[in-house]
Amino acid sequence: MSDELREKALGLPMLPGVYIMKDKQSRVIYVGKATRLKNRVSSYFIGTHDGKTEVMVSKVADFDVIIANTEFEALVLENSLIKHHMPRYNIKLRDDKGYPYIRVDMREAYPSFKIVSKPGKDGALYLGPYSGRYVTREAIGAVCKALKLPTCGKDIKRIVGKERPCLNAHIGTCRAYCQDPALAEEHMESVQAAIDVFQGKTAGLIEKLTTEMDAAAESLSFEIAADKRDRLRAVQTLEQKQLVIAGAMADTDVVGFFRGPAKSCMAVLHFIDGKLISKDVELFDTPLEDDPDAVSAVVRQYYEIRGAYPKAVLLPVATPDMQLLEKLFTEKAGKRVSLSAPQRGDRAKLIETANVNAREEAERATTHEEKTLKTLEWLRSALKLDADPERIEAFDVSNTSGTDIVASMTVFVRCKPYKKGYLRFKIKTVQGQDDYHSMEEAVSRRMAHFVENDEKFSELPNLMLIDGGAVHAAVARSVLERHGVSLPIFGMVKDDKHRTRALVSPDGEEIGLTSNPAAFAFIGTVQEETHRFAIEYHRALRSKNSYKSKLDAIEGIGEKRRNDLLKSFGSLKAVGTASQEELSKVVPRDVAQRVFEFFHK
Repeated sequence: MSDELREKALGLPMLPGVYIMKDKQSRVIYVGKATRLKNRVSSYFIGTHDGKTEVMVSKVADFDVIIANTEFEALVLENSLIKHHMPRYNIKLRDDKGYPYIRVDMREAYPSFKIVSKPGKDGALYLGPYSGRYVTREAIGAVCKALKLPTCGKDIKRIVGKERPCLNAHIGTCRAYCQDPALAEEHMESVQAAIDVFQGKTAGLIEKLTTEMDAAAESLSFEIAADKRDRLRAVQTLEQKQLVIAGAMADTDVVGFFRGPAKSCMAVLHFIDGKLISKDVELFDTPLEDDPDAVSAVVRQYYEIRGAYPKAVLLPVATPDMQLLEKLFTEKAGKRVSLSAPQRGDRAKLIETANVNAREEAERATTHEEKTLKTLEWLRSALKLDADPERIEAFDVSNTSGTDIVASMTVFVRCKPYKKGYLRFKIKTVQGQDDYHSMEEAVSRRMAHFVENDEKFSELPNLMLIDGGAVHAAVARSVLERHGVSLPIFGMVKDDKHRTRALVSPDGEEIGLTSNPAAFAFIGTVQEETHRFAIEYHRALRSKNSYKSKLDAIEGIGEKRRNDLLKSFGSLKAVGTASQEELSKVVPRDVAQRVFEFFHK
């Protein structure tokens, strides 16, 4: 197939365009753009690549191309196709992170601030976007409190002069505009002042409040002067604490990038007038693309999701399409947006700071991820698997002297328990202690879920683990073979300290675990969790059966009399300590005598 794809790629034109990689099911798994389609696409099928690219190429069964008139057209088309197909191997940022806006309609008699998901075309003013709803609510509350604007959410126009002032008015955090229609103009001025704060225009607002305070003092209007003074101090406090987060106000964004073995990160530092106001972080799976192409892809998605563009964006590396990105951002923003990749000077130092932020975030997020990756890679190599065992299912059997036999199935996805996938089985076809046939029934019933297209269990594991030795594993393999399924199966063998020391194949080949501490700990965790899940069910079943059987075993006690006794005395223990006379008030005397004798043998 690779030879055919290489020949097909070599026949492509040396023109700009987009290429679309597809798997055997014709699903789109990767979309890319190229200045010269022939060179770019054929490179995938010539020579060797890094691990992730190699995996992607191995899944390519065919590809399509769309020729574009210009490189810019190819860039826009690539964006559109990635958004539509969401290919597995393309960089994908979370589009549900949410960058809320603040909406205020100055045409209303008493405008108020509301948080909305995106701006509308309704003539209202939209401020933002901001980093998140919580911090936006905090900012609205702080600004309204500072300027004594209402936060109660009431329709002031409807209730003005009709209701008593609320607690906020009494404690001095609201001007009580709902009490006097004459305060409508002052309310409008305060709302405009709040808008200035949200837009970062605190300097002009401070100057205005200072002038008004001085003028009031000169005219001996000390109450007004005191009110202006309080507002001035509040706004100055807001400015110092930087409660108003950088939204669309940012004039410069500094982008940092770090590529990790499992997770990569982009950090964006927002600056206003040279002051760092806030930081955004985007974590994503380490991409196929080289750093310049990866930065281009992630920056494009970030600003498309965010919906707001600064005057300048500083990139950590020069991307091949930097001029095209600049053109795209300028068109989207409706204003000039410049992109650059500074190599020296103060701006380069800002890039270094952003890169450090990106590295720390990625390393903090990937500590567990890296361990998981290494563990899965080791298991794949040691067990000679075709792929990393991302989904593992493990089985165990529990019973007491051959009674109340149960089995459990646990699921681990990327080394983490996936409890929604757990199953437990009450063994029905086995009498007495027979672990092999009990395991056979459990695995058979799990495969029945698969054969019956049970959506919850339609996905088969990459690796099946059985608590026990080679014979247990062989039993499970025979079940899978009967269902026409082939997948790796190993038994989990314990040492004399009851710890998992090795995995054993159905044919008896042992693979030791002690040489790899991470794998040793992980397989031990799988075995313990599977055993715990089985034991819990077994104990619950045994307790339930014991609870029923003590009374049910007595001649003359059926379901109704048993329930009558438990209802009258409240518990099995109370029934056992009751006198024969007390019991006879609930059941016939001969039955009461048998119950009493049963508990007082």
